[in-house]
Amino acid sequence: MNGRAVAGLLVVAAFVLGVSTSLAMALVGLAATLPLVLLWSQRAAAGVLVTVATVLSLTAFQDPSYAGLIATMVALFRLGETSERLALACSIPCLALIVHAPVLALAPSAAMAGITWQARRKAQVSAAARDVIEENLLRRSAAGERARIARELHDVVAHHISMVAVQAEAARLATPGLPQAGADRLRAIGDTARSALTEMRRLLGVLREDTDQPERVPQPGLRELNALVDTARAASGGATRLILRGTPIALDPVAELAAYRIVQEALTNVRRHAPGAAVDVEFDYGGDALRVVVRDNGPAVETPIEGLGLVGMRERAYAVGGTLRTGALRGGGFMVEAILPGKTA
Repeated sequence: MNGRAVAGLLVVAAFVLGVSTSLAMALVGLAATLPLVLLWSQRAAAGVLVTVATVLSLTAFQDPSYAGLIATMVALFRLGETSERLALACSIPCLALIVHAPVLALAPSAAMAGITWQARRKAQVSAAARDVIEENLLRRSAAGERARIARELHDVVAHHISMVAVQAEAARLATPGLPQAGADRLRAIGDTARSALTEMRRLLGVLREDTDQPERVPQPGLRELNALVDTARAASGGATRLILRGTPIALDPVAELAAYRIVQEALTNVRRHAPGAAVDVEFDYGGDALRVVVRDNGPAVETPIEGLGLVGMRERAYAVGGTLRTGALRGGGFMVEAILPGKTA
């Protein structure tokens, strides 16, 4: 049963019960309940009219209309959903008449229930909107980071494919007495490498921000790690250590780039959220994988909501078949741990 049906039943009940007593009571009951039909279009006016009619009827007759009392509670609840101050203002006169109708002691509670209900609905709507915004932001961040990774992979792989083409052509021209079959094969290798490079540029060129610019140098790798740590130490003013464990293993260029970018982003996050904190950057080579850990001794914080930097690091680890784990440390600080696979045969 909807609200309008309830209002109609209250109007009918007020009139029938009032007629059984007197015509005046019937009219009073109608005055206290009939405005309920306006609750869905003119909520403020309906709430005020119902409350005034109830107060006047009790003042004049000292005989409550029970349908009117119910209508008053409904009106105050609905009024609380619209105007907090008006609902509380309308409930105050009711308290002066509780000697005639004790149920009116619940008038402020009805108004507060409406206010609380509306506040809860607004909070739910705001939370839902915030979740949608955060989800869209993270989705766009992940897509943007994947596009950036694709551009950087293009730089790395394009460099090596170009070298294959150049070396094949140089071998064909520089090898004296090379049989024709060998020359043809070297020419085919060069042609295939150039075709692959052209196809890669066609597929990934749309993701590059500088498609009309000359090809950039290969992206940084682990050779630039010391310089990265030195730069972070100078920028933060805190102690930053690079710790190496185990026997280094060979990594694919894209995995090296991922390790470099993860460390770079982790150090940036430390400078942003825990300036001056001491940082350890650990490279632990074990078996056929590299474990990269960046931890700081900053203030104790709760695990933050997944931000754009963490999304980017996770995308990079996943792109090379690795994993990434982040979290607050017991006693203070934050840790980023990435496991990256070694070079495949």
